[in-house]
Amino acid sequence: MLRCGIIGLPLAGKTTIFNVITRAGAEVKSYAGGKTDPNRAVVEVPDERFESLVDVYEPKKRVPATVEFVDLAGLSKDASKGAGLGNAFLSFVADSDALIHVIRCFDNPDVPHPEESVNPVRDWEIVEMELVFRDLGVIENRLGRLSEKKRLQQEEQKEKELLERCRSHLLEEKPLRELELKEEEEKALRGFSFLTFKPELIVLNCDETQTGEDSIPLYDRLNELASARGLRVVRIFGRMEMDLVDLDTESQRELMEELGIPEPGRERLISAAFDQLGLMCFFTVGKDEVRAWTLREGSTALEAAGTIHTDLARGFIRAQVVHYDDFRREGFSMARCRERGLLRLEGRDYVVTDGDILEIRFNV
Repeated sequence: MLRCGIIGLPLAGKTTIFNVITRAGAEVKSYAGGKTDPNRAVVEVPDERFESLVDVYEPKKRVPATVEFVDLAGLSKDASKGAGLGNAFLSFVADSDALIHVIRCFDNPDVPHPEESVNPVRDWEIVEMELVFRDLGVIENRLGRLSEKKRLQQEEQKEKELLERCRSHLLEEKPLRELELKEEEEKALRGFSFLTFKPELIVLNCDETQTGEDSIPLYDRLNELASARGLRVVRIFGRMEMDLVDLDTESQRELMEELGIPEPGRERLISAAFDQLGLMCFFTVGKDEVRAWTLREGSTALEAAGTIHTDLARGFIRAQVVHYDDFRREGFSMARCRERGLLRLEGRDYVVTDGDILEIRFNV
């Protein structure tokens, strides 16, 4: 299951965004009060295709794709040096698959900004540099241990050279996700849980008056920086959208139209997180169970089989495939899809697409 860690400076509105996504109703406080245990919630990925398949098959069990969101305490400036929650915070971040970086764009005299002014670009840079410093610390520790050895094995020498490349890249204030790496080098780095290696989504926490881009301080500059680093920016009206869940459906729709919100914040964020991570869903169906599975874009039928169960990958023969859109157009009839040649058999190297319905044929 995908785990997204919500990070940002204190008073950026991380718990508010957490509540928008999860509807968990976590207490929103002005100050962390030294608490290190994060709020956690598992959220179903909204998917009309999955719900339609459940309606068609009426299975005994429905298993949607899920994402776990973890609301982390505010990251203080100089956390990498032990300030604030320091390493306790950074260890929680290391457990996340992806980062949702909440940046405060609203002004509220009752909730003073820890840096005394609203400046999204500065706030983004503070957090980014703390993540860089943490990764540098991990590298320095490992290189220090390697330097104590009289002689390095071949694999250790390769690791040393790779970490030195990473260190040079970080010293240029660039995240490791921007470093060009070979597949085997990426695998070698995974055990370090580098924070700047993780995909990141930027969430601008706005109030209801900031419906236009010109009402968000330094929006163009921040958007330019994010675009240069391949990061997606999503705007959320945090407090307003958190309160939407208490309204009836018609009132919710009217307020969303007034704010120019095309879909609820939780759906926008989950969709954006999937896009940023390069994830997609495929389905397995039947009377016993309809399930949505999460898979990285570009994965093969063999990898999809392994996601379901290792035995399916080990004994893989063929994958029977039909795309959801074709299945729906043919009245949700597998027989009609077969007649029209839309239900087909694919080999292990078939690249699965978002919305595929798979049945794995195997023999072990």
